[in-house]
Amino acid sequence: MSIATDRIGAASLWSTLTRLRTGAGGAAIQVFAIRIGAAGFAYIGQVLMARLMGGTEYGIFAAIWVWIAILGHSATLGLSQGACRFIPGDQARGDLAAVRAYLFGGAMVTLASAIAVAIGGLALVWLEGSLLAGPYAAPLLVAALVLPLFALQDYCEGVARGQNWAVLAIAPPYLLRQGLIMAAMLAAVALGAPAEARIAVVCTLVATGVAVSIQAGLLLLRLRAILPPGPRRYAWRNWFRACLPIAASDLASAASSFIDVVVLSLLVPPATVGLYFAATRIQQFVVFVHFAATAATAQRFTAAHATGNREQLSTLVSLQARLTLAATALIGIAVVAAAPVLLGLFGPEFRDSLPILAILVAGSVAASAFGPGEDLLNMLGGERLAAGIALAMLILAGGLCLALVPVLGVVGAAFAMAIATVVRAVAMARAAYAVHGLFTPVRIARFGRLAQ
Repeated sequence: MSIATDRIGAASLWSTLTRLRTGAGGAAIQVFAIRIGAAGFAYIGQVLMARLMGGTEYGIFAAIWVWIAILGHSATLGLSQGACRFIPGDQARGDLAAVRAYLFGGAMVTLASAIAVAIGGLALVWLEGSLLAGPYAAPLLVAALVLPLFALQDYCEGVARGQNWAVLAIAPPYLLRQGLIMAAMLAAVALGAPAEARIAVVCTLVATGVAVSIQAGLLLLRLRAILPPGPRRYAWRNWFRACLPIAASDLASAASSFIDVVVLSLLVPPATVGLYFAATRIQQFVVFVHFAATAATAQRFTAAHATGNREQLSTLVSLQARLTLAATALIGIAVVAAAPVLLGLFGPEFRDSLPILAILVAGSVAASAFGPGEDLLNMLGGERLAAGIALAMLILAGGLCLALVPVLGVVGAAFAMAIATVVRAVAMARAAYAVHGLFTPVRIARFGRLAQ
């Protein structure tokens, strides 16, 4: 590909980014800006928790939070993502009875499912026995109360996204909830409560309840303005036929993000889990590069594919891959360079997490070299294949963690996740080439010409 073609592609991407200020692209930028702000906010929150509680209690809280996130996202049974698909479609067709049914039925099923998951989880913990006799007992009991509220908030987020209400969708769970957790924890400690994991989970319960109440209230007010009261028409079979595969994919993706922490919580002391979890929170700044690239180009993939402009699609894929690799590498280097300071804020002992962070960042950078294969599968067709790969990589990551942690300790978990991340990127790239004939990995020669 010539330098002129590269410049044309760059101009096309710049034009795209300019147009992202309005319409759906503007919503994407709003979402990304909030997620970046939330990442920084979450980092401050985790530093605060670690400083207040110390390594052991922070490790317990981290493990409990991971389980809340995994089970809470999955308990919606895919209805949260389905809200972005079914509600706008039914509104466009004027089928308001189906919209009303989905809104009400989805909320009720989400709550029922989350309550069932919480009760089932407590039953398993009770049968296991040892967890209820150890330091996880009280936090687990409170976490069971958090789970339905977390799942309901995830459903509200999906409904708001389906209406293109980006700020209402993202700000309450990622900014308001996190801020309230910090405020509640500071208030609790100031009032004399011990800085322990169980108190932190109670603060999470209060913060989630307040955040979801505000979000749901605002959402209902907006929906009433555009949706008059009337009958409901349920289509459960059609809804679940689409939503359950989405739920399986969401579970695989969420579990893949936290499987290392889950395995560590079973094999190492809580303080060690806390050391590892701190590194993963900082590594999230590197991962957000991919979210930025997807927000800027995913819809362009769809548009180019729909118009049959194969050359434009190939150029955009190549350009996105190279820019993403460059940005990921630069931010990764900056994060690792600043890691002694960033980790030190958690506490002096957390500086020992530097090798963990470096390995995780290296995995993210290496994976970015294989381009937007997963985006192509999800945007152009092949989402079931992408879900299958995600599930396979979850199994791989879990297996590698179980094999390497007993030998290498927490560094073994970092190696396991880095390897699984790269293998997933390779698999997605190969699948995108097999399905769509598009080569997504970065070609070094072209990368060099772009830098000139």
